[in-house]
Amino acid sequence: MTEPASNTHSASPNRRAEASSGDPATSLGPDGLNPAMVGGDVPIQLLDPSGRRVEHPDFAFTGTDEEVAGYLRDMVLARRIDTEATALQRKGELGLWPPMLGQEAAQVGSARATRAPDEIIPSYREHGVAWCVGIDPLELLGTFRGTAMVDWDSADKRFHLYSFVIGTQTLHAVGMAMAMQRDGLVGNQDPADDGAAVVYFGDGATSQGDVNEAFIFAASYAAPVVFFCQNNQWAISEPIKLQSKIPLYRRASGFGFPGVRVDGNDVLAVKAVTDWALDRARRGEGPTLIEAYTYRMGAHTTSDDPTKYRLAAELDEWRAKDPIARVQAYLLASGAIDQAWLDALAAESDALAERLRAGCVSLPEPQLAEMWGRVYADTPDLLHRQREEYLAYEESFSDGVGSGGVR
Repeated sequence: MTEPASNTHSASPNRRAEASSGDPATSLGPDGLNPAMVGGDVPIQLLDPSGRRVEHPDFAFTGTDEEVAGYLRDMVLARRIDTEATALQRKGELGLWPPMLGQEAAQVGSARATRAPDEIIPSYREHGVAWCVGIDPLELLGTFRGTAMVDWDSADKRFHLYSFVIGTQTLHAVGMAMAMQRDGLVGNQDPADDGAAVVYFGDGATSQGDVNEAFIFAASYAAPVVFFCQNNQWAISEPIKLQSKIPLYRRASGFGFPGVRVDGNDVLAVKAVTDWALDRARRGEGPTLIEAYTYRMGAHTTSDDPTKYRLAAELDEWRAKDPIARVQAYLLASGAIDQAWLDALAAESDALAERLRAGCVSLPEPQLAEMWGRVYADTPDLLHRQREEYLAYEESFSDGVGSGGVR
């Protein structure tokens, strides 16, 4: 069992000794780490694929095994949500679904590093993050079933709407982060009063102009934002080696802020690195780019067939690095969990799946007459009149579908 602590990283004494304070490329930040690139090209890892704890000179996970068991539960249930949603799409109950299979550790580890008043800005694949912040997965399904736009309260949950336009959410996140600066939510005497924005995007999005513009603004204004890139190796059918000739985390140095590459299948390393990045953002030290080096085990979306562009051997190689299997192996070996614990989790997973299957087909159909009330906070008289005219028009049909029905 590990001793409870603050889940922070420890800076390497060797890095402090080797760096030259006169060279901007190697001078150290307040935390003792190179502000340009942290850790190097080899992803930071604290739990290897066999489930063995390993040490890193710059980062350490100092939480308890009880916390780690909580992360395992999160990952197992997030994967079940993903599996059931994929099956529902195949049955015709959802129009589309973007699977997150294989990326559970990247999402759970980073999400569990957030707290109020942090703001979370997802792309369209962050189902595990949504689970961790308390979004009912049925609310996610409504978007993909076409019965709702966004059902959850983004202000209350601090989890904003899914973004389907690639990369645009990074600009939104920088704007939110700059607003937090102006609202006095950064660099306070009491760290509990500080917040930051964390924005999720994939490796393909780094080729978008919006992402690079977001990097520029974040660097210029020292915005309290963590850019969390899940490098799952494929932007639909384009491999990362064609998208970028250097590791993605290195791009941050060109904009003047730190970049870190972490093993995205290691929930402990992801948690430790995200803790560090969020803490420095909350203190007012500016942005960080985290490249979570992971793999998309499934399709880009359910309209995609990855067997047309990926080799089976590649899939097998990454299956051996499964993020759930390594945590389960570690916890079983440490005695933190046993088979009875796993059986109870399996029963919880089955119950969740049953609720999703039943709930999906019971999601209420939207009523067109409701749309007029969703334009303004206070609906003006003109829209009230338009709605009444629509209802009268609807009722004019002899086989009308009833007040507010969809035609």
